[in-house]
Amino acid sequence: MRHPAYETDDVVITGGQVLDGTGAPARRADVVVREGRIQDVVPPGKTHEGPELDAAGLVVAPGFIDLHSHADFTVQEHPSADTAVHQGVTTLLGGNCGFSPFPVAAAEELRGAAGFLASGVDFQWTDLDGYARAVDADRPAINLATQVGHQALRTLVMGPDERPATEDELAAMRSLLAAAAEQGAFGFSTGLIYAPGSYAPPGEVAALAAEAARHGLLYSTHMRNESNELLAAVDEALDAARRSGARLEISHLKAMGPANHGTVHEALAKIESARAEGVDVTADVYPYTASSTTLTSRLPGWAMDGGAARLLERLMERSTRTRIATELRARFGRDIDPAGVVVAEMPDGPYSRFTGRSLADIGAETGMDPAEAALELLAAHNATVSIVNHAMSADDVSAVLAHPLVSVASDGWTLAPAGEGRPHPRSFGTFARVLGRYVREDGLLTLPEAVRKMTSLPAARLGLADRGEIRAGRVADIAVFDADAVTDTSDFADPWRLATGVRHVLVRGVSVLRDGTATGARPGRVLRRAG
Repeated sequence: MRHPAYETDDVVITGGQVLDGTGAPARRADVVVREGRIQDVVPPGKTHEGPELDAAGLVVAPGFIDLHSHADFTVQEHPSADTAVHQGVTTLLGGNCGFSPFPVAAAEELRGAAGFLASGVDFQWTDLDGYARAVDADRPAINLATQVGHQALRTLVMGPDERPATEDELAAMRSLLAAAAEQGAFGFSTGLIYAPGSYAPPGEVAALAAEAARHGLLYSTHMRNESNELLAAVDEALDAARRSGARLEISHLKAMGPANHGTVHEALAKIESARAEGVDVTADVYPYTASSTTLTSRLPGWAMDGGAARLLERLMERSTRTRIATELRARFGRDIDPAGVVVAEMPDGPYSRFTGRSLADIGAETGMDPAEAALELLAAHNATVSIVNHAMSADDVSAVLAHPLVSVASDGWTLAPAGEGRPHPRSFGTFARVLGRYVREDGLLTLPEAVRKMTSLPAARLGLADRGEIRAGRVADIAVFDADAVTDTSDFADPWRLATGVRHVLVRGVSVLRDGTATGARPGRVLRRAG
């Protein structure tokens, strides 16, 4: 089927080294693309008709699938998706960490729950169908698959309050989850460090995971703890999968804080043991030693009871503010390093000049201790402050990335090639960084294995049967790159730089990147899960 806005590029990609995405060695072959699909993969030089795309000296691979993205909140603002396209990414999975832009009844409620992600979203829809129509109307350059988020379900049914769900409320959330599944969602996700999702007891999570399993959805979780209680959080996630029968994806597996470095090995052992018992569990990782999230996630859970508006009220109450600061300060040196918590972005306000500076630096310059500086930033900038948190070990990142059950994923949301603030470079460089640093330079992964972690492995987790491999009949989502040159150029000091070395990208047979330059074509769409 041809895209309504673009004719597909009937083309033969010639002379390249084909990595089919399965982990098999590269082989020289020509890839014949017809009407948006791979018609054939043939020996080089075999007679075939049509224009040719020269891939001599290059690798031809399936388009990369980003299994953990938040671009569902930013794709309408930047449908050209430059940061993803220049890395060879052709499909993004949104709805992660419990955050999804649907279902929604009141825009301000969901905007408050999604916080730092949702500032540019108008929420002119109520469900997945409406959201998909809106995104498709903006004609994105790449494909977007969706999950329904626990935060969105809880916010719609219960609001932002810290309390357990009643039986009727749990039934309502299950009904909304089922509706999203019927409309084509690929998964259900939780973000158990973020209010109000963090207020849910394990039983609520398991019940919703069971509903997801009933519909064949993936269950993705940003676990309840990624620092001193990491292993307990892994146990909780695995127990939810056992109780529900859901397929489990542990999001961006990591250990935060120096005291917890090394525990990823025990976490991986737990995952292996659970798989041996029959639990269908895998994980994903981004190749950086810093995370990025909202500053409010570092506060004690009770401080967010009632949402961001109630937090701002608490920050105006001297005794309550002191209590929040005391509890935040108690985490310093244990799982939070104020020198490693760097402001990435916040609305214009009195402290905007501190973007790119750490809490320790801000405190020193303003005469406040770092805990009080954090609360002052939140109070002065509408509780909307995103951070980059340098707290992980390079050895841990390598250990997780090397594990065969782990996919590569960005956890990014920045799609524009230029802008304000200091966003995490993972939006710009995750896939190029793996191919450049961890394959070519460090030799941690072979090139076929790295490509498998970016293509067939995430496709299998989502049930995308027609993507993730170079094979006849598959959708022609294809990335062509120079394995000797692909590089991430973005860093924490200067993040607004696109990856280099990816030469050509096709989405559904349409060239969105040709000779390293965006073509302006936008043939992507919101994918729907069949059945």
